[in-house]
Amino acid sequence: MSEEQRADGKILLSRKDAVATITFNAPERLNAIEYEMWVEIGSLMPELDADDSVRAVVFRGAGERAFSAGADISRFKQERYSSAQARHFSETGFLRGLDAVDAFSKPVICLIRGACVGGGVELAAATDLRVAGESSRFGIPVARLGLVAGYSELRRFVYSIGPARTLDMLLTAKLFTAQEMLDAGFLARVVPDEEVEAAAYEMAERIVSLAPLVHKWHKGFVKKVLLDPSLSSLTEEERAREFACFDTEDFREGVEAFLNKRAPEFRGK
Repeated sequence: MSEEQRADGKILLSRKDAVATITFNAPERLNAIEYEMWVEIGSLMPELDADDSVRAVVFRGAGERAFSAGADISRFKQERYSSAQARHFSETGFLRGLDAVDAFSKPVICLIRGACVGGGVELAAATDLRVAGESSRFGIPVARLGLVAGYSELRRFVYSIGPARTLDMLLTAKLFTAQEMLDAGFLARVVPDEEVEAAAYEMAERIVSLAPLVHKWHKGFVKKVLLDPSLSSLTEEERAREFACFDTEDFREGVEAFLNKRAPEFRGK
């Protein structure tokens, strides 16, 4: 396994076979995601998207106490102490990073242990599948600080857990259990704390063994359905994507492998 340090070591990038792992590496600060880390995520995700050797990404936090407890509040006076500062922080760092995760064409898994709060849970919401330990806790308690979560952040929660649960999270500023978030539809799986790492990587390994082009198309289809449930805005190009798989080498490989009772070897072509 190879490992690189990014954002002065606050982000670790490791690769094993077709799975890349992005680790928030500040356990002493509960993996708070600082400005330079958001900037790095905004650059790193397109880089990994263009790398054909990467077929899935796992986000995780260092240590066992937190995936991420959100922002480093001690830096607010330097970085977000006026509306102008806050807008710059969001547009050049925070939202850029979130949108880069959301726009990633390959599957993204979030491995969650401990606190998943504020910007941490907002990043988790931008991933595709979230696997959490039983003791994990989730929330956006920004009302305790006199802050808001904006349109771009909240839309992913409204999509996944609905407006009532989103408002419950915001207006009460309470933290929710992993079971509550599973019941709400936010989490894909909840497992005992000691099993969460194995469960997340088992999921990643299963995903990368399957057809990568199909994963890309399915992600796009689901996003389109969320934005336009009636599908009235589908273009001819978008309709054609439903049938493009039949012209791929992977489709032919999948059929041949099935008929010959062997494991397929998908190449993303």
